[in-house]
Amino acid sequence: MMKDASNLASRLRRSLDADDAVALLRGAIGRNSITGNEANFVAYLNEQMRARALTAIETADFLPGRPNIWGERRGNGGGKRLLFIGHTDTVHVDGWAEHWAGTAHADPFAAPVIDGQIWGRGAGDLKAGICTALAALSLLDKAGIRLAGDVAFAFVGDEESGQPGTGVSAGIKDYVARIEAGAIPKPDFTVYVEPTQLSVYSAQIGFFIADITVTGKSAYFGVPELGKDALKASHAIMSALWNHSDAVAARAEHDLIGRGFLLITGLKGGGFIAVPEECTLSLIRKLLPGESLDTAAAEMEAVIHGAVSDPDIRIDISYPAGRDHPLGGTAAEIDRHAPEVAMLSKAVADAMQGRGVIEGAPFWSESPFFVNQLGTPAVYCAPGDIRNCHTYEERVDVEEYLAGIVAFASFIAEYCGVIE
Repeated sequence: MMKDASNLASRLRRSLDADDAVALLRGAIGRNSITGNEANFVAYLNEQMRARALTAIETADFLPGRPNIWGERRGNGGGKRLLFIGHTDTVHVDGWAEHWAGTAHADPFAAPVIDGQIWGRGAGDLKAGICTALAALSLLDKAGIRLAGDVAFAFVGDEESGQPGTGVSAGIKDYVARIEAGAIPKPDFTVYVEPTQLSVYSAQIGFFIADITVTGKSAYFGVPELGKDALKASHAIMSALWNHSDAVAARAEHDLIGRGFLLITGLKGGGFIAVPEECTLSLIRKLLPGESLDTAAAEMEAVIHGAVSDPDIRIDISYPAGRDHPLGGTAAEIDRHAPEVAMLSKAVADAMQGRGVIEGAPFWSESPFFVNQLGTPAVYCAPGDIRNCHTYEERVDVEEYLAGIVAFASFIAEYCGVIE
């Protein structure tokens, strides 16, 4: 750790160009990049990355017309390689304009600054994080700080799952494959810029989603004994699954991300004056670090099949949300006491009082591609509050955003090393 870290932070605060930083984020929000339309935002990032003197900038489609972009600032030798990564796509804006009709918030891409907060779709999830990382590099340049190690940036698509046929992490799968093939250098440490209110998340949940179709046999309501009631079978399945969820929760508690569980999220069936022939259920299972997706899914399937004894009731189970695993997304955790984690935590705390706390992510995002697949330690850290993301209230506090820039710049300098 640098001996004059506190002096560096003060130097960076004095050098920060707040107007440039705010303009960068407002411009990013202004580029509609709802999942599938990532190219619109990537074009803006290409301009900004070149303007901020990044080199080795490349774009490549992970699916037709849907590009990733990455680039780097090479150090002057001897330091480590740090990666900042985030997703370029956002969720939809359906209903936003109607919700805010007649107010300054009505355009989800106008990025108004209201009462010290920047509003708009993608403000927190996660364009503030992307812009924090890029502005941090510009801040180091303005402060005249030269790096020994490399700092890399990668912005990938297809993380959000709100649009049909999307949200399977196609962007990061392509990017990580390039690292595995040796086309892109492997980082020593990764910061994924999901919104954390500038906490440092060293652990995250895993998950799978299951869609269950229960098929019986329809019959006229007057002679129900001729049918096989799919809705009744589904009731038995749900009761068994709720009991299973309680058992899962009782097994263990992780001090950063709580307990595992299973949540039934949807039920559809019936609707005719007859014995219901088909019923569908949807659920999501939360996993803790160390839990196997395969084992958890097998346990759930055994519970489902065990709840229905009638051989004439057919049960089909599918897993529509494969990420870094065919069934879903794995949980991930790194050593919360690792030097890099402590270094980032301190840089954030020095930049904004009360921030930089080491916590766990109550969401799933793409750090397991690094932690579990590449063996590269990764954390989440960025401005923004996950509780208002994906809502009509999405916004980022300007003070928090600017503090994040100073924090990231301090961390880059300490982690990568500085050429005096």
